[in-house]
Amino acid sequence: MSTGLPQKAQYRNHVWCWDFMSDYTQRGGKLRVFNLIDEYTRECHRIDADRAIRATDVLEILAEAIRQHGTSRYIRSDNGPEFIVKAIQLWLAEHQIKTIYIDPGRPWQNGYAESFNSRFRVECLDRELLYTLSEARYVFDQ
Repeated sequence: MSTGLPQKAQYRNHVWCWDFMSDYTQRGGKLRVFNLIDEYTRECHRIDADRAIRATDVLEILAEAIRQHGTSRYIRSDNGPEFIVKAIQLWLAEHQIKTIYIDPGRPWQNGYAESFNSRFRVECLDRELLYTLSEARYVFDQ
């Protein structure tokens, strides 16, 4: 359940959105990409890649983003299992970050994340030949 109302971001760190993408390296290994975006500034705070990204990984990424950029008031996402696990819910509640979940099957309600993912796919994933996970991490960090 969402703990906040759908909000249009009105200032920096008001609403962040996050989402996952999947792809494969040229050698055939699975590639999971996690993106974290500030909806107001449209700045992508994090792009992280791994073979699998667990809830504990998401929390580490989020904690690092908060250290660098400050705390968001809300986080918008879909209802995917990565975002509704109890560990994430408890951590967000402890840090007073409210969740905004979009309705199932309505990706346009998370427009900034979907727009970023679309551009990231076209401008990076579809253009780069990523042979290894290390190479993908290097390219995404540039």
